[in-house]
Amino acid sequence: MASPSAVDYISEQPKEIRQLDPRGRTEPAAVDGGDAFEEHGDGRVSLPTWATVKHKLTTRDGWFGDYDFGYLCMPQLPCSFGRGKKEMRSAQFYGLNESMPLMLAIICGLQHALAMLAGLITPPIIFAGQLGFSGARQNQMVAVSLLASGILSIVQMTRVPIPFTNKRYWLGTGLITVVGTSFATLSTASAIFSALYADGTCPSTVVNGTVVRGACPEAYGMLLGTSCLCSILPMAMSFVPPRILKRIFPPTVTGVVVLLIGAKLVGESGALNWMGGSGACRSRPAEGLFALCPSINAPHPLPWGSAEFLGLGFLSFMTIIIIEFVGSPAMRSASIILGLAVGCLVAGPLGYIDSSSIRTAPAITFLWVETFPLKIYGPAILPMLAVYISLAMEAIGDVTASSEASRQPVKGALFDSRIQGGVLADGLNGLLSGLAMNAPVSIFAQNNGVISVTRCGNRFAGYVCACFLILFGILAKISGVFLAIPNSVLGGVTTFLFASVAVSGLKILSTASFSRRDRVILAAALSFGLTTMLVKDWTSYIFTYKGGNAALKGFMNSLIIILSTPFLIAGIIASLLNATLPLDADDEDKAQHPPLLLDDDATDSLESGRHAGAATSRSARADEDDKGL
Repeated sequence: MASPSAVDYISEQPKEIRQLDPRGRTEPAAVDGGDAFEEHGDGRVSLPTWATVKHKLTTRDGWFGDYDFGYLCMPQLPCSFGRGKKEMRSAQFYGLNESMPLMLAIICGLQHALAMLAGLITPPIIFAGQLGFSGARQNQMVAVSLLASGILSIVQMTRVPIPFTNKRYWLGTGLITVVGTSFATLSTASAIFSALYADGTCPSTVVNGTVVRGACPEAYGMLLGTSCLCSILPMAMSFVPPRILKRIFPPTVTGVVVLLIGAKLVGESGALNWMGGSGACRSRPAEGLFALCPSINAPHPLPWGSAEFLGLGFLSFMTIIIIEFVGSPAMRSASIILGLAVGCLVAGPLGYIDSSSIRTAPAITFLWVETFPLKIYGPAILPMLAVYISLAMEAIGDVTASSEASRQPVKGALFDSRIQGGVLADGLNGLLSGLAMNAPVSIFAQNNGVISVTRCGNRFAGYVCACFLILFGILAKISGVFLAIPNSVLGGVTTFLFASVAVSGLKILSTASFSRRDRVILAAALSFGLTTMLVKDWTSYIFTYKGGNAALKGFMNSLIIILSTPFLIAGIIASLLNATLPLDADDEDKAQHPPLLLDDDATDSLESGRHAGAATSRSARADEDDKGL
């Protein structure tokens, strides 16, 4: 019988087909014959034996092993500028199926949680601000976002076969694919909320020439109800072969969508909050409640755009940059949350922080005591379907990046089933998230970078991350701390975060061949997307139907929502042209002989930081990781 130290804590494939390579990593051995999953295993989770649990909890080796914790925690000061002029330390890579020390799993799981924490709290805070919610309701929305992310991440990471399909279809990826409230919903939700306030469904008043929105829980309930209905689409898409999905939605389509999502969020949320707030104070009224930001009742109110606000946000922004120079791998993977912490450490003594949200928050959150009235809003169906299509395409890219970063196959039956299971779980999680009073969730790309930086792709660390997120959601004081962060500090960090989303779109576009056909598609899509982003009011002069036909009016409202959301209209234009525009002779030749960067071994995803070329060997990729990460 194997010793406890040789037994995996969580294993996804039989011991008899696993072996160690010269670097000490566990790799699957090739097996002749059998079904399509035999070579790499089928990706399912196996529960640990009692001997494994006892060994992990009662021995020093089980807690600490021989891992170099100094690599993870000690700053790596540069000897000189330029990555090629300094030698960086490296540590063992813990793959998906390897036994790892408990302490390392806890540290890496916390790093994954911290890396996505700012992204998880931002959407509910933005939603609450747009709908005029009270502090207590904002606290609950942040807590629900954290709790839903933790629970639904477990669904995505726990890969199980769908019964009666003979392992043809699966639910979940089996990788560290942590999910969170999606940024892609923000722009569409903003257009939906604006339409509901404009038609009188939600209350608003005019104070000193400034429109002030009243609380409208009905609008959020409509967003949730509509998202639950539209989540059926990605679940249906998951049964379409991944190759067909990639052909329908190539990088020229998905890249422009992600690029415009990031750009839109920078202009409508990140930069506005950096200057003081995205609410009514941004118009700088001469008098009234919002003459100063965030309001005249704030602890340290100032006019929108004041140098003090700019300085606080810039401090948080530069903290992220400095950490990339001198931070340890653990610090770099948590740079966003550290940027918030440094900004708050300065803003607190200067009197910018309102601690009422912390004082009034209970110690433990009892969620779902207060719910939102779920309802389907007809004009929002088409826009939400487009959002879910973009989320499915993003999920394909993220699963590809996670597989490559975790040193798992990026082609073949196992990889295809991971994509199918990931898209299906994304759709199911969208439904469950809406029922849990949270906006749609999607796979977060930040964790692909964490895998590369911490050199840990172990699924057990992913489960620890999910547990931390659930804990953060239960402890309401933590939500209160996030709500107390000044707008300028939050804006400085989220501007960087949203700009990173736009850069991810550029990265996806870089995998396109940029033929004449691709350039035409991109130019046409960006023509509409940038017009909608830069000339925001052009849609208010079209489709101005005033008749009594409710169905026609709802259809017109749906078109206005699509036209007023840059990434939706750009994605639709790009998809239509990609499906109809004929190929040139050169394009047909490239389609038959695609470049290495575009084949199945390529990583065409967000935040992976590397591409796996078809000609790149496993040992070369491992050497690159040792030198660069």
